[in-house]
Amino acid sequence: MLFGWFQRLWRASFSMKDSETSQLQKGAAGWFLLATLGVSYVISGSFAGWNFGFAVTSWFGMMIAVALMGLMYFCLVLCLAEMSAALPSAAGGYRISRKVMGDTGGFATALAVLLEYSIAPAAIVIFIGQYLEALLGINGPVVYAVFYLLFIGVHLLGVGEALRFMLVVTAFAVLAIAITLITLGPHFSLANLVVADSTESAQQNLLAFDAVSVWAAFPFAMWLFLAVEGVPLAAEEANDPAVDLPRGIIGAMLFLLISAFLIVVFVPGAATSEEVGYYGAPLVDAIKHVLGEDSVLADFVNLVGLAGLTASFFSIIFGYSRLVFAMSREGYLPRFMSAISSRKVPHWALIIPGVIGFICSLTGKGELMINIAVIGATLSYALQSISYILLKRNHADLHRPYNAPGGQRTAYVTLALSLLALTSCFAYDVGAALIALGLMGLGVGYYVVLGRRA
Repeated sequence: MLFGWFQRLWRASFSMKDSETSQLQKGAAGWFLLATLGVSYVISGSFAGWNFGFAVTSWFGMMIAVALMGLMYFCLVLCLAEMSAALPSAAGGYRISRKVMGDTGGFATALAVLLEYSIAPAAIVIFIGQYLEALLGINGPVVYAVFYLLFIGVHLLGVGEALRFMLVVTAFAVLAIAITLITLGPHFSLANLVVADSTESAQQNLLAFDAVSVWAAFPFAMWLFLAVEGVPLAAEEANDPAVDLPRGIIGAMLFLLISAFLIVVFVPGAATSEEVGYYGAPLVDAIKHVLGEDSVLADFVNLVGLAGLTASFFSIIFGYSRLVFAMSREGYLPRFMSAISSRKVPHWALIIPGVIGFICSLTGKGELMINIAVIGATLSYALQSISYILLKRNHADLHRPYNAPGGQRTAYVTLALSLLALTSCFAYDVGAALIALGLMGLGVGYYVVLGRRA
C-alpha cells in the first residue's frame, strides 16, 4: 500500500499540466543541416580512437573491419531512413521499436541509445582536455565543466542557433581532415602498410589478416561512424521529415564512408601502420612524422582538430536532449524532463544528462567511457534492425515515403554485424561490459518500479 502511494506521488509530481508545452520548434532544419548534424555526430572519431585498431590487427585486417562496420552502418541508415520518414519523431528509431515490440521493447531500445548518447560526451570532453593540455597545458575538471556549461548554454538559446553553430564547427573539422590528407598524400607508400619484420613477401604481407584480429578491431572501426544514427532524433524539427530525413542521414553516411576509407589508407600509408596504432592524435602525429616535430601545419591541425571533437560533443548533446525529451513525453522518464522553454528547447533534457555526463568525465578515462557507449550503440542497432523486420512483416500497409533498398535483407545484415560487434566489445573490455550491464540494469529497475506506463 505504501509502495503504491509513493509510486502515484512520484508520477504526479513529474506530470505535465499542458501537453502543448512539449512541442519542439518545427521547420528549423532542412536536409543539408540534418546531413551536417550526422557528420558532426561522428567526426570526432576521425581525430582519435579509430587508429587503435592497428594495434590489434594488420592494415588489411583494419580495412576489412572498416568495410564491415561501414556496411553495418549503411544498412542501418537505410532502415532508419525508411522508418523515420514513415514515423518521424524526436524518439528516433525507438518509436518504431515501441510500435512493434510494445512498451517494454521500446524502452529497451531507448535505454540502449541513451546509454550511448549520455556517456559518449563524457569520453569526448576527456579527449578535448587532452588536446588542450597539449596546446595550452590545461586539463581536468575545470575544462570539462567549462565545455559542458558553454555548449549546453548554446543549445538553450534555441535549435536554429545551435544547428547553425554546429554547421560552422563541423566545417572547420572537415577542413582539418582535408588538409591532413593533402599533406600526407605525397608521402604515401604501400611499404608503410606492411609489417617491417615479416618474412613474407611485401604483397603477401600487405594482404595478411586473420579473422580473430578483424573481429577485435570492430569497436575501433565503429568509431569512424558511431552516432550517425542520431539524425532521426531531429525529426520533429525538420522542414519536411518525409524528404529531409532520408536525404540527410544517407548523405551524411556517404560522406563518412568516403572520409573513413581515405583516412585509413593515407594516414598509415604515410606514417606506417605500426606507429599509427599507438598515436594519441593520429592526424597530428602523422603530419609530424612526415614534416617533423616542429611542423607549424601539425600545430594548426592540432588546433583545428579541437573543432572535430567539439562538433561531436556539441551535436551528441543535441541528440541526447531530444531522446530524453521523447522518453519523458511518452512516460519512460519523469514528466518534467519534457518541459519546453520559451525558446522551444527541452531545457531539463539538456541539463540533467549533462550533469551526469560531467560526473562521468571526472574519471578521466576516455577509453572506458567510449567502450561503454559502443556497447549501448551495438545493442540498440540489433534492436532497431529487429524492429524494422517486424514493421515490414506486421505493418505492410503503413505509408512509407521512402523504402530501403533490400528491405528485410538489409535489416538482417545490420542485425548479424551488430551482434558480432557487440560480442567484440564484450571480449575487448570486460570491465566496460560489466559497467554497461549495470547501467542497463538500473534503467530496467527504474522502468519496472516507477517508469512503466499504465
